[in-house]
Amino acid sequence: MSIDHVALIPAYIAAGTALLALVMDLIVPGRRGPVMVVTALGMGGTAAAAIWAGVAGEHRASFCVGPDRCSLVLDPAAAIATAVFAALALGALALSVPLLRTGQVPVGEYSFLLAASLAGAVVLGGARDLITLIVALETLTLPLYLLVGLRRGNRDGAAAAVTFFVVSVASTAVALLGAALVFTATGGVHFGDIAAGRVVPEAEPLLKVGVVLLLTGLAFKVAAVPAHAWAPATYDGAPLPVAAYLSTASKLGGVVALLLVGVSAARPVLATSGWTLAVLAVLSMTVGNLVALRQRRMVRLLAWSSVAQAGYLLAPLGALIAADGVTPLLVAAVVGYTFFYVVLEFSAFAALVAVRGAGDGGAIADYRGLARRSPWLAAALVLALAGLAGLPPGLAGLFAKVAVVRALLGGDATWLAVVVAINAVIGLAYYVRVGAGLFAAGPEADGAGTVAYQTGENGAAQGENLGESRRRVPWPVATVVGVAAVLGVIVGFGPELVMRAAGAFG
Repeated sequence: MSIDHVALIPAYIAAGTALLALVMDLIVPGRRGPVMVVTALGMGGTAAAAIWAGVAGEHRASFCVGPDRCSLVLDPAAAIATAVFAALALGALALSVPLLRTGQVPVGEYSFLLAASLAGAVVLGGARDLITLIVALETLTLPLYLLVGLRRGNRDGAAAAVTFFVVSVASTAVALLGAALVFTATGGVHFGDIAAGRVVPEAEPLLKVGVVLLLTGLAFKVAAVPAHAWAPATYDGAPLPVAAYLSTASKLGGVVALLLVGVSAARPVLATSGWTLAVLAVLSMTVGNLVALRQRRMVRLLAWSSVAQAGYLLAPLGALIAADGVTPLLVAAVVGYTFFYVVLEFSAFAALVAVRGAGDGGAIADYRGLARRSPWLAAALVLALAGLAGLPPGLAGLFAKVAVVRALLGGDATWLAVVVAINAVIGLAYYVRVGAGLFAAGPEADGAGTVAYQTGENGAAQGENLGESRRRVPWPVATVVGVAAVLGVIVGFGPELVMRAAGAFG
């Protein structure tokens, strides 16, 4: 077995960052700054190492037992995925400043868990066999159970963590059963061996059942129906920075896993893979949009919207039903939409943290009149909501939906393109309702629903409804909001940059 340690450098840095955060917390107990700086540098180093070794360097692979039988690779696609994961983790850490100032969450453990989740994400991007894929996914997810319920004395967070854990365990069991059936039918765990199609006719039904179960279990990570029930309760019970990371990094990880299994590995049974993903897409779009119409809490609305967005993410792969093979357009549409979604969703959560602090998203009614109290925050939130809806000025989201419909029409899946269009129209109702409320008449001088960040004598951040004159957003949070909003505008006016990078995944 050959091992290329250069290919493992991003994983080494991510895992080392997690350990270093704990050590730094022991060296300077009770001080947030050094721990957060070390963690942030490690996350930035992970992204830089991935770009250097994967994009600028040559194709590298590790844990190889033969040609095209490697468990981990670092190619441009894996490097790009790693860089995005690291950027999301770094953004979540910056958004956590108000939460960590309150003292409700220990900074050492929090930083360790966030970096440990990143280590799993780094391995996931380069996984090329079923065992590595599932282990990496669980490494990405396991720290999130604790992050959701880490706040001291918060019962909602504990209940959300238990819900997340129970549904995740059930979904993992389904995925493992599917992986076992695939191995039984093909005799291999490497994606290259499975895709080679060396399956006796008697074992083909077993392979089809295994692929269906594996894809259904992995759909949990993108909060697709039927493995979606955890998302609303978990997002709403978790601290907002954790919800931001969970709704983006976990979604990205799920998409990567579904592409690797449903497209790369399942080539002998592409029609089965296509039907499975098409059904998941239709159910997710429809259920997510219809339930989102009735939501009254902001985070729960974003959670159900995330379920619907999972349907849009998976929809292009439904064209595998009629396609003779995997086309670059289908993969590029999925990857491109995923990137647009990640930017816009993270931007929306960042705006919520800037408005209300890191603890609770509050009711939708609390955001009425935000445009008069905080015009720039309202602008950032409107841009994110418009993008998720596919409306101008959110050109990134508009282009993403156009790319999905184009891929479906090009793949002779017109019926699925019609379903996407209908659900996009349904989704306009709740996005427009929330966006319009930001400009409606709201609380006046009392500043209700707007958090004032003030640092007391003990250094803790206190959020109070004190009015706009005393409101001050911490600079790390303001930086994330600004960067996410600018990035959303850039990719909206230059979507070809994203689609060109998405071609690396084809």
